[in-house]
Amino acid sequence: MRRTVDYYLAPQSPWAYLGHQRLMNMLKATGSAVRVMPMDLGGKVFPISGGLPLGQRAPQRQAYRLVELQRFSTFVNVPLVLKPKYFPVGGDDAARLIIAVDMQHGSDAAMAIAGAVLSAVWAQERNIADEKVLAALLEEQGLSARCLEQSHSQAAQERYEQYTQSAIDAGVFGAPSYVIDGELFWGQDRLDFVERALSQAA
Repeated sequence: MRRTVDYYLAPQSPWAYLGHQRLMNMLKATGSAVRVMPMDLGGKVFPISGGLPLGQRAPQRQAYRLVELQRFSTFVNVPLVLKPKYFPVGGDDAARLIIAVDMQHGSDAAMAIAGAVLSAVWAQERNIADEKVLAALLEEQGLSARCLEQSHSQAAQERYEQYTQSAIDAGVFGAPSYVIDGELFWGQDRLDFVERALSQAA
């Protein structure tokens, strides 16, 4: 039976970045489907789930976050700039762009642009809050420039709000999160469990 992963992400999340290609590989290997579901993590999910923006976390947590990012970057062999030039950065515009690409081109293209956005922040030090950067990312992925215009539509905003509420309803509290048949897996360090779940169904 072909299974579907509900992939909840924040476009500025380093953890989503570190796990993105691995998730794509798993989907391909198991023939699984994906719903790419950007959510408003800082604005709506954190306030009701106890999460704090990075700058409001205790110094010990902030310091250990950097240790873990470097550790996982090395372990999964994914290059990462620990303190990129444009971070923290707002992710709403990029989230709506991913949604617009999904609406226009489908989930494979949405995964491609999501990966490009994540890489832009964490490997290339580009500002994903800048519309010119988003336009360039579309072009680099060979996707329609019209997606940028569509990202400003009411339909894209409504879907963003819908995905955010869906994340809340599913018990999501951090990014990335993966939901398979109602079962929640939080964090790219849980992708081994995601792979097992998908492989059992393959």
